[in-house]
Amino acid sequence: MFKRIAVVNRGEAAVRLIRAVRELNSEHDYDIKTIALHTEAERRAMFVRQADEDVTLRPSTTAATPYLDHAELERALLEAEADAVWVGWGFVAEDPAFAEVCARLNITFIGPSAEAMRLLGDKVEAKLLAEKVGVPVAPWSGGPVETRADARRHAQAIGYPLIIKARSGGGGRGIRKVYSEDELELALERTQGEAERSFGDPVVFIERLVTDARHVEVQVIADAHGNVWAPGVRDCSIQRKNQKVIEESASPLLTKEQADHLRSVSADLVRAAGYCGAGTVEYLYQPDLKIFTFLEVNTRLQVEHPITEATTGIDLVKLQILVASGETLPGDCPPEFGHAVEARLNAEDADNGFAPAPGSVQLLKFPLGSGLRVDTGIAQGDVIPPDYDSMVAKIIAWGRDRDEALARLRTALRETTVVLEGGTTTKSFLLDLLDRDEVISASADTGWLDRTGAGTATGPSRVADIALIATAVDVYDAEETHERAAFLTSARGGRPRARHSVGRKVELSYQGQAYELLVGQVGPHRYRVDAGNGELEGGVDR
Repeated sequence: MFKRIAVVNRGEAAVRLIRAVRELNSEHDYDIKTIALHTEAERRAMFVRQADEDVTLRPSTTAATPYLDHAELERALLEAEADAVWVGWGFVAEDPAFAEVCARLNITFIGPSAEAMRLLGDKVEAKLLAEKVGVPVAPWSGGPVETRADARRHAQAIGYPLIIKARSGGGGRGIRKVYSEDELELALERTQGEAERSFGDPVVFIERLVTDARHVEVQVIADAHGNVWAPGVRDCSIQRKNQKVIEESASPLLTKEQADHLRSVSADLVRAAGYCGAGTVEYLYQPDLKIFTFLEVNTRLQVEHPITEATTGIDLVKLQILVASGETLPGDCPPEFGHAVEARLNAEDADNGFAPAPGSVQLLKFPLGSGLRVDTGIAQGDVIPPDYDSMVAKIIAWGRDRDEALARLRTALRETTVVLEGGTTTKSFLLDLLDRDEVISASADTGWLDRTGAGTATGPSRVADIALIATAVDVYDAEETHERAAFLTSARGGRPRARHSVGRKVELSYQGQAYELLVGQVGPHRYRVDAGNGELEGGVDR
């Protein structure tokens, strides 16, 4: 077993790995150390605080972030004396060149080999392999498309609408839909340019645009001995601009026979690639036609992996570590039980075009209860930086059936409180979505959110005033608690210091409008709130 695992990731992903290692150590009496690689600005981040050791990444002169600078990562890995590397998702998770760096340093890359990553991470090669093993594939260009003439020729054969995709990368970038011939050439050039900028690879291909479809994906994990598990089929159809918002497992639309078929062909695909580690095989499903179309293989763990863990009882991160160390998958693949739904809570302003809305975390309260799990990488007092992903937390709810899981998720989100100084979250947006008929009936396709703008407010909520007052009181209580602790600390030193003003000024914003409220406590569970247009005094049930 490994002795020192370096984490080439940050935030919630890094915290996820650290917790899995702690469990392995406790369960098997291992002594695995985790080493967090981080930037100077992240020195006090939660994942750095939780790791056993840390190494600071120096600013990069060749990449947008040191997390993408192979030379700097190599230096940091040597300083960390790591014998294994875990990358999770994002950054270098699907970069075969980084896997080769690790191999050259004799450090185990906890994931597939560079060869398997290139084969399946290359969407062109993956489609060719999928066709060979019988995975359903939509009409496509059969290979890369380089010139305008190539694009016109393939478009005529495939027909409109079609989609142009980058061969490399993911995360919703390097994708453009084309509905008519006059859009084709500009879309080709822009997709090639975006692919070059985002992934360093301008190669694109063309395929038929599958419309009115659900997005389903199969979780796979394989060991080095030829065993492949496909423990779960997830539905990730609620998307905004190709970014997943709400995910669930199992798919509410597939029969057991359909799900078992997808599991079988997905396992065949990764087995044919000589794959070892966790991955995801993605498909589009047209419910009216009952047709599946292969999309791609993500050669890494997915953000939404917790819903598969919740419905199978397995820990995919622990399995990643075990199979990377040479162990076999134990026994048969566990069956799914119950239903799980996940919502991604982001520091974004849904009422302002989902603009990033990061800031300092003033108040943070997550829900507790049966069937609930919260994955996060932040704590109260931390700062969500504008430089990286805006994820605040993933809220996961499990239930005996789908109705119970959705009810638990709604309740959990309502009980979640996140106050960001200068920022906001997508909580209200998510709660609105979970009450929509299209989500409840599982009738929404992958383009539903983009077409309708569902969940984004066109005016103030009917409870906006209550929300502002409740948040102001929460902030007041949090600041009072902090000041009380500071007073007691100073009193122990013999020189107590206290603030002499009465009440606190709390500044909040809603739908781009700033609000300044003066809050003071006037009795047990009673507060006076002055919003500048007269005082409001009332009881608050804490």
